[in-house]
Amino acid sequence: MTVRRNVTPWASAALVFTALLTTSCAGEKNNAARPATSSPSATPHGYVEGAQEAAEQQSRLLLNDPDSGNTRILDLITGKVHRTAQVKDAVRLWTDGRFGYLHTPGGTHVLDSGAWMVDHGDHVHYYSAATRDVGELPGGSGAQVRSDVAVTAVTDEDGRTLLYDRSKLEKGEVASPRTLPGTYTGAVVPYEEHLLAFANKGGTTELVVLDREGERVASPDVTCDEPRGDAVTRRGVILGCAGGALLVRAQNGAFTAEEIPYGKDVPAKERATVFRHRPGSDTLTAVAGEDAVWVLDVTERTWTRVDTGPVVAANTAGEGSPLLVLETDGSLHGYDIATGKQTGRTKPLLTDEKRAGTNGSAPVIEVDRSRAYVNDPEGKKVFEIDYNDGLRIARSFDLDVKPVLMAETGR
Repeated sequence: MTVRRNVTPWASAALVFTALLTTSCAGEKNNAARPATSSPSATPHGYVEGAQEAAEQQSRLLLNDPDSGNTRILDLITGKVHRTAQVKDAVRLWTDGRFGYLHTPGGTHVLDSGAWMVDHGDHVHYYSAATRDVGELPGGSGAQVRSDVAVTAVTDEDGRTLLYDRSKLEKGEVASPRTLPGTYTGAVVPYEEHLLAFANKGGTTELVVLDREGERVASPDVTCDEPRGDAVTRRGVILGCAGGALLVRAQNGAFTAEEIPYGKDVPAKERATVFRHRPGSDTLTAVAGEDAVWVLDVTERTWTRVDTGPVVAANTAGEGSPLLVLETDGSLHGYDIATGKQTGRTKPLLTDEKRAGTNGSAPVIEVDRSRAYVNDPEGKKVFEIDYNDGLRIARSFDLDVKPVLMAETGR
């Protein structure tokens, strides 16, 4: 049974939301109607200094070879490859849609891909700019980074969290961070101008809501055993737990925490611990042991287990699109989520078919609104797949580096 818990914040004044953007779309309509040359101060709607606005998504792939440290940014619009700073010994690569965060034993290296989007709800702006090497954030390879438009939170393995001003990162600067008081379990997730975190309480892990200074402003009456995995969707934040997931939302000045249980006992090795999805989609995927994939429909609050072959990676675009599974035979397979039946399969894409990797270094599937991307490290290639056309290989990109780690930005 699905359970909803509503929590009124302890201090209502602390929950008054301020605008995340300096100018709202509604306030810019008059500027949009005027030619940009009408006065020196007139700026087009959506203008961002130093960036070009485009009518379509400006996707780029961040690529890294941990052994050599060679790092590249592949522009999927032009096909051009940009060189950037060497980053050796990276074990994971995470992105917030613009920045890439390469986790190494010595810290987290930040790269500005120069491609991003701004979602205004009823419409979206797409931007591109020059790529840029930003610098290092402290924290070892086990640090977890989460970000929104205002702050970037870095939580180390001991549960301490540093907050960085993201606007400074956009200018190529790493400003002095603020340290959150206390320690927390897992990643601290920025959401709706607040922070979601798990605090230890008497041997249990409870969800707490913090303001940006680290003060607790709400405490939903819900716990989460063995929290692992999170994802931000249009319907709220999904947080993985041993018994399923929590859906956390901010509505009318209050935070809600809704349980989405598996509905049965799931062995630890088959639980969803890392979520993958297309940004903007409410359908999440997670590996379910060695031979299956979980699909979490956030809209319907349901889990579906799809039996597949041995899994290397999984993802989906959601909204009726196939479940995409890269299997150890080296091929990308498509499955109908509702029936579990296989609907398509590519030729083998991986040069080293058995390479599964650890700590996020396995090949991945990145998905946007029309294409999927699969990296072949040993073959020094990236494949572009049209998942709406029978998994057709639309393009392949030959590279001068092994793309062991890959992430897509601009979405």
